[in-house]
This record gives sequence, C-alpha cells and structure tokens, in this order.
Amino acid sequence: MAERTGRLVVAMTGASGAVYGIRFLRRAAASFELVHVILTEHACQVLAAELDVRVDAASPSASVLLGGEYPNLTFVDRRNYFTPPASGSYRHDGMVIIPCSMGVAARIAHGISDDLVTRAADVCLKERRRLIVVVRETPWSLVHLRNLTVLAEAGATVLPAAPSFYSRPASIDDLVDTVVARALQQVGVDQRMVPQWQFVEE
Repeated sequence: MAERTGRLVVAMTGASGAVYGIRFLRRAAASFELVHVILTEHACQVLAAELDVRVDAASPSASVLLGGEYPNLTFVDRRNYFTPPASGSYRHDGMVIIPCSMGVAARIAHGISDDLVTRAADVCLKERRRLIVVVRETPWSLVHLRNLTVLAEAGATVLPAAPSFYSRPASIDDLVDTVVARALQQVGVDQRMVPQWQFVEE
C-alpha cells in the first residue's frame, strides 16, 4: 500500500443527501492534514433545498458550509483543471464523492472528464488510488447497475448511502453517521463514530 500523505479529495454533487457530505467533511477535517473540496452548482442547490445552507458555488467557505472555521479545507473550483487533484503526479490518499449523483457516476464510468470532479476521479482510477462513490438513488435502473459495475471493475468502491440499524441510531444524525463511518473506513480512518459489529457467542 502506498505511503499515506494526509491529503484527501472530497466532492459533493447534486444527488439528494447533502447531509452526508456535510458530516463527512467535518470528520475528514479532523482526520486529514489537508482536504481539497469540490462543490458542483447542483450540490449548492441541493444544500439550499435540503438544509437551508446557501453556499456561493463561485466562492464557497467552510464557515458557511460547515458553520465553523476549518483551515485545512481548501475549496477548488470545479472548472479549474490547474489544481493539484487534476494531476496524477499529485499524491493523496484518495477521493470520496459524497453524495454522488448517478449522472456523475456515469460520466466517470465512461471516462468523460467534463469538470474537476470527474477529472479527479479519473486520475484516481488511472493511478490506482482509492475512489469511493457514495451514491444516493433508488431504485437503480439497469443503466445505473451497469455504470456502477464498470466503476467497481475499474477499482472504485461503490458505497450506497444505505444506513444501517444494528447500532440502534437514536437520531437522523446517528443514522447518517452509519454511512459516513463506512466512508471514512474506506479511506483508512480508524473511526469511532459507530461501533464495529461484535458477535458475542453465548
């Protein structure tokens, strides 16, 4: 396994489930030295619709998006290819797209790098770095299934935003964290938000 760099790339797209991205970013900021954040215009629209968080896609800030100061978060314009995540020579520990729309997943699966989100994901695949796509859609059509199969075959981890219940979540935040915890584990973070399943033989 490649040496860890303490750097992560995180993208939020226009799928429903903006709360997953918000809670993941807060946890990632506590676990990585530097987090590159890419927001699409549709992600900003969903943030406003679902959480009443109004972020300017042209000049986002951690204080508006996350309600606090996170100096290790760096926001990069999705139209700017002259940024570190766009190049394979820039080493990092992986990329998480949370939430990931099926449209973005489809473009990545077919090598269509039409913005920094899809380009950075393409770089992860070609460089054999972790790429985790947290898709939030139901039901899945045959087109979705085939696109996600292509991504899995190419080396990505497809992590549906499907909460678990064995930890007996007591709130929506607890439920969301069951997904966030699994995404953190996929990028090597030893999370303690949700306890691991323990089977105790009587």
